[in-house]
Amino acid sequence: MVYIERALERKFLHMADYFKVVLVTGARQVGKTTMLKHLAEGEDRTYVTMDHTMSRILAQTDPVLFFQTYKPPIIIDEIQKAPELFEQIKIMCDETEERGLFWLTGSQQYNVMRQIRETLAGRVGILELYSLSKSEVDGERFSNKLDFSLPCLLERQSVAKKKNDIEDVFEHIWRGGMPDTLQADAEQHQEYFNSYIETYLMRDVAEEGGITDTVRFRKFLNACAALTAEQVNYKTLAEAAEISQPVAKEWVRILQGLGIIRLLPPFANNELKRLSKTPKLYFCDTGLCASLSMWLTRDTLLHGAASGHYFENYVVMELLKHFAYSPDKANLTYYRDSNAKEIDVIVEENGFVHPLEIKKSANPDRREIKKYALLDKTKQQRGCGGIICMCEEVIPIDEKNCFIPCNLI
Repeated sequence: MVYIERALERKFLHMADYFKVVLVTGARQVGKTTMLKHLAEGEDRTYVTMDHTMSRILAQTDPVLFFQTYKPPIIIDEIQKAPELFEQIKIMCDETEERGLFWLTGSQQYNVMRQIRETLAGRVGILELYSLSKSEVDGERFSNKLDFSLPCLLERQSVAKKKNDIEDVFEHIWRGGMPDTLQADAEQHQEYFNSYIETYLMRDVAEEGGITDTVRFRKFLNACAALTAEQVNYKTLAEAAEISQPVAKEWVRILQGLGIIRLLPPFANNELKRLSKTPKLYFCDTGLCASLSMWLTRDTLLHGAASGHYFENYVVMELLKHFAYSPDKANLTYYRDSNAKEIDVIVEENGFVHPLEIKKSANPDRREIKKYALLDKTKQQRGCGGIICMCEEVIPIDEKNCFIPCNLI
């Protein structure tokens, strides 16, 4: 299988030059180990996984002997299975000034993350890897900062390898970004996700949340998939899985912790009253979501009733991935008020708010941007924005907003 370069590589190596420990978290099978092994090629770095029973027992029972056996610099896979190592890693970090000694991967489970932050405070950089973005799959690299301005978008358009194409976009949405699904046919794709849920997800939720009722949890997953790109409704989720609302909230928290879903928080501002306080639910991998909802081919998904929701899920995750991997920190929220006025995504960065609508159409209604004026009541300055859609070219709407082809984000 050909290695696909990951957008996180730059940031990872930058952090490994600064921190003594770098931890890459993320859902199962998104390519964490593959990326670290690729980056370690040509250097003398030990590799050990905590999935290996003997190594794990040694780590749990005798951390000192473990590190005499497996000497740093080292990659330790699935570190959450041996939290006993954290204290010894801390001691070893304090004995040296060398950076990037410990490269760790782990599923982002809450109790383990808390232990890592407490034990290795100041010594560890924590990065999250998601499944492959469309630009990673296409080998697309944009070097300029994404600020949604016309010059930025035109520069991206000039280097883009291909034009926006609805079938191409929905092929990625249906397939998802798990590296193992890229070459799968429809039958293999469905079996991959069935197996993913049964072998990884069910095992992890049992370990993380003590959930053993797999029938109800599967119903809960299906209900989450049916609600993608909508506000979280714990009552609906609870009824679908025949559980209580507090249990539904806990199960959502666990799915978030395992990197399966992402909650987009509502925009909050003191100057604006009567804003929604409910987050919106998105799947980190649209392929898993499509599989759960039994969209068995790209074309049934593209022409189905939920295609707009899936397109929104895809765009939101592409934006999240972009800002997670870039040098610029940004906060992503969405706007909804009591008058049902909604802005799909607001990117808050450096005191600017960038409002974005998401439309599957290649020719959306330009009047959508009128509601962006709602943000002018805030103290934050309104930056460039627009409508992310299926258009082929960047088209200015006014001095601050454009029709933005979704392949340029």
